[in-house]
Amino acid sequence: MIGSLTLDQLRVLVAIAETGSFSAAGRRLGRVQSAISQSILALEGAQGVVLFDRSRHRPILTEQGRVLVDQARLVLAGAARFAAVAAGMHAGIEPELTLVIDPLVPSEPLVKSLQALQVQFPDLPVRFQAELIGGAARRLRARDAAVAICLLLPVVPPDLTAYPLSTLDLVPVAAPHHPLAGAGRPLDRHDLAPHVQLVLSDPNAEDGREYGIVSNRQWRFVDQGRRLDFLLAGFGWCKMPAHLVAGHIAGGRLVALPVRDEIVHARPALVVYAAHLSTVPLGPAAGWLLRHLQEEWKLS
Repeated sequence: MIGSLTLDQLRVLVAIAETGSFSAAGRRLGRVQSAISQSILALEGAQGVVLFDRSRHRPILTEQGRVLVDQARLVLAGAARFAAVAAGMHAGIEPELTLVIDPLVPSEPLVKSLQALQVQFPDLPVRFQAELIGGAARRLRARDAAVAICLLLPVVPPDLTAYPLSTLDLVPVAAPHHPLAGAGRPLDRHDLAPHVQLVLSDPNAEDGREYGIVSNRQWRFVDQGRRLDFLLAGFGWCKMPAHLVAGHIAGGRLVALPVRDEIVHARPALVVYAAHLSTVPLGPAAGWLLRHLQEEWKLS
């Protein structure tokens, strides 16, 4: 019951609209025609509207009726969703699953796992947030997310439980018309330092530490896509995830810079983790997603 309105009345209204007559709606719902007629009369009386023009052989929806049929479908779909989520909670499934992803993390394996999650838990509400670099851990600590797919620098914090999924390769690149692209020899720190480095940064970083800074001048970005735009335009150089620049290198829009190994590998390989607060165990759906992510990335 919704005030003087019932879900059953809405089902009757939608059935008539879809079958084209009161008698056909009765057959669909397993009721006699008189019961269908009475339900619609009660609905019209309670709402103060005329839903059907009955002056013809078959009832025809009025303009008001057409609008309210659409609304009825939305209400019925919402009610069905409510019932499905409640049933899942009764079975022990999380009421919702909130995920957050770091901007450096490849999308493809996560997309595949989320598609599989929708098949396995079709009624689970999922919320998704792409964060600034470093923001995923803050979301976990604020309990705004259950699972983060992220980098954790310089080490895994003690308050998080993290599962390694993959390593992330960073490639030094610049536009082909950038001065560094034509050096013709291995580049060291003295070569890189005078040129603008395009840095993906976190203005909300709690410890203030930065990683991988080589140049004396930096242009700072919080958005990976915008940094790529400026990289392609030749405004500077940077180290980018290999999966984001492979196509641009193959197409001649970017050049992999011959930077000396001690600069490229100045720190251990970056690791992509699935992480959650150690004090908050994973629910059934989150645990299932974690296992699928590990299989998709092939690194346990």
